[in-house]
Amino acid sequence: MRRTRRKDVRGLVPIVGKEALSDRDRKMLDSPTVSSRSSSGRVPRRTGASRNTLEIGWRLLATVDEAWLTKIDRKTLDKYHPKYRSAAKVSA
Repeated sequence: MRRTRRKDVRGLVPIVGKEALSDRDRKMLDSPTVSSRSSSGRVPRRTGASRNTLEIGWRLLATVDEAWLTKIDRKTLDKYHPKYRSAAKVSA
């Protein structure tokens, strides 16, 4: 059974203490989980549900340190990430 990084880090805290963790691991522990950040766990069942779901996903990704988004190419980040999308609207 594969464990998530967050669970692994949580298990280390009682052993080494939170102070011994890297900045990245402390931020991961301090940030809310995905389920607590979204307004509901359900996918909207109406027209535009896919767009709404994607928007929720990008808002959640915007709360994560960009250095962790290594699997998303720069072009996609510039187009869809809320931080850059709003900047593109201003300059357009």
